[in-house]
Amino acid sequence: MLRDDIKTATVSAMKAGDKERTAALRLIGAKIKDRDIEMRTSSKEVDDDALVIDVLQKMAKQRRESITMYVDGGREELAEQERAELAVIEEFLPKQMSEDETRAAINQIKQEIGAESIKDMGRVMAELKARHGTVLDMSKASSLVKESLG
Repeated sequence: MLRDDIKTATVSAMKAGDKERTAALRLIGAKIKDRDIEMRTSSKEVDDDALVIDVLQKMAKQRRESITMYVDGGREELAEQERAELAVIEEFLPKQMSEDETRAAINQIKQEIGAESIKDMGRVMAELKARHGTVLDMSKASSLVKESLG
């Protein structure tokens, strides 16, 4: 399980004395625990790896946005710290679908549900997330769906 891999990596980083990696891994662990606490009150069951991947994807998205803001603001040292955290987060994310694979999945879903106009975008996105949510950057997928329906 992904959760166990993260715990093992944290222990290894601590033993190796790698402070930056340890800090990033602890941050990941804390975010996962936060999500676990949120899920206690939820009635729906979620696969553990899917939950961890969702947390990691959100963390990666936040890091990418921060990097852009720091670079634009001339704060390269802070951007570098975010890049280091992003690298650790991405180690545990599954390989993302390529743009061509994403386009193929979108076309298949469009054919299956009969999507023809931009009005069907919500249905296409929902199905895309259900099938490929863990291996797909939904913000990039959104622009590709819009392009294919527009």
